[in-house]
Parts: sequence; C-alpha cells; structure tokens
Amino acid sequence: MRWDPSRYAAFADDRARPFHDLVAQIAVPAGAGPEAPRRVVDLGCGPGTLTATLAARWPSASVVGIDSSAEMLASAPAQDGLAFELGTIEHWTPGPTDDVVVTNAALQWVPSHVSLLPGWLDALPSGAWFAMQVPGNFGSPSHALMRSIAADGPWADVLDGVLRTDPVLDPAGYLGIMLDAGLEARAWETTYAQLLPGSDPVLEWVRGTGLRPVLAALDTADPSGDLTAAYTERYAAALRAAYPAGTHGTVYPFRRVFAVGRKP
Repeated sequence: MRWDPSRYAAFADDRARPFHDLVAQIAVPAGAGPEAPRRVVDLGCGPGTLTATLAARWPSASVVGIDSSAEMLASAPAQDGLAFELGTIEHWTPGPTDDVVVTNAALQWVPSHVSLLPGWLDALPSGAWFAMQVPGNFGSPSHALMRSIAADGPWADVLDGVLRTDPVLDPAGYLGIMLDAGLEARAWETTYAQLLPGSDPVLEWVRGTGLRPVLAALDTADPSGDLTAAYTERYAAALRAAYPAGTHGTVYPFRRVFAVGRKP
C-alpha cells in the first residue's frame, strides 16, 4: 500500500493546522537556550515538511523524522540538523535524549498503539514531552459510507476486513493512559470546518489517506481497474449527497483528538 506524497500534499494547509495546534501546547522554549530539547522525534513524519518546522523552532536540537514510507521520505527536505529514518512505529522506542516526541495523524494506522503507549511513556527521559494527534472522524459520513459501500457490492469479498471501524480512543482515553504513566497531561478534541475547493473534494481528500487500503485491495484483485472505478463512482455519488457543495466550496467537518503530556 504505497503513499502518494503529491496527493497527500493537495490539502497541505488543512492537514498542517492540527499539527501546529498540537505543537503549540509543548511548553519548551523556542530557540537554542539551556532548556532546549536535545533530540526531537517526529513519529510518522510523512513527507517531512512539518518536521522541518520543529527544526526551526529548536535549532540546537537533533531533529529526526521517522516514517515507514520510502515514497514519503523521498520528498523530505534536506537541511542541517534535520534527519529522516525509514522505520515502523511499532518497532520504535524512545532514546535517552528524546526530550520531545511528536506524532501527528499517524497512530491511527498502528492497531497496537494503545498498548504501546505506556511503554513509550515509561521510557521517556525525565522532563520529556509526548504530543499526539489522531483523526477522530471514523464515525463521520465520509468513513461510514466508505465502509457500508465496501460491504455491499461485487467488491464485498475483496474488501472484507480491509477497513477499520474506530481505531482510536477519545480524549479521555488517551488522557488516562498519560496520567497512569505519571505524566502531567491534557487532552482535548477539535472539529475543524474545512472548506475544500474543487469537484468531489471529499473524495480527493480521502484518496490521500483513509481510502488508500480500499484502492490498493481493489487494484490488486482486479488489475483492469473496473472494480475500482465502480466502487469509486458509487462512493463519490454518496459523498456528494452527504457533503453538498455550497457557494464557497464544500464544508468537510473533521474531528481531531489531541493529547499532550510532560514526564516530571
């Protein structure tokens, strides 16, 4: 299941906003003073554009982005103090100098992340920050329709078990994990009213993220593309009904779940 950096970047501003809102809650002074972090990790960094903003905020830190997609990392910026590593979140563990760990819209792809979090938090050095954000929109029409249409059509056998129902917790769930680990923590959720331009913009949004497993499975089962086209046509029609275009574009409400904690 390959990632397409150009498709993912098509809505760069909307995808970046939750990242900036998350990082703003990390109370580590910007710059290169004595309280600056030694190492900053962006876990599931994608194309690395946002990782570069961490290097700008903490210029004396060693900043590393980690992602499992070679295609994404091929687009990563090259600059001093910024490095990227190919690796899976499941096999990552914090190092003794990892003073800030950020993971933005990545943990929803890791079914085991809830069980991994306590070990990560325990391994953080004293004074470290852990900041996470995951999409909480799996009950929204865009995702509910994706699942219901997948289960009702000539593609149903191919797509059986491909889509996740709700792979993330609510804010209270992540807050509890952080508090149980001894962190000083806060958690919250925000629903962004994203205004998307163009034709079938919600379809184009999910093509870069949540729809990828569906398209990959259909393309593998039917290389001719007929099955993929039939599914996409029905899904696009349902999305147009659920998210009608208005005078200014299409409003796509998007719920995000945040949690930030500091280890004493």
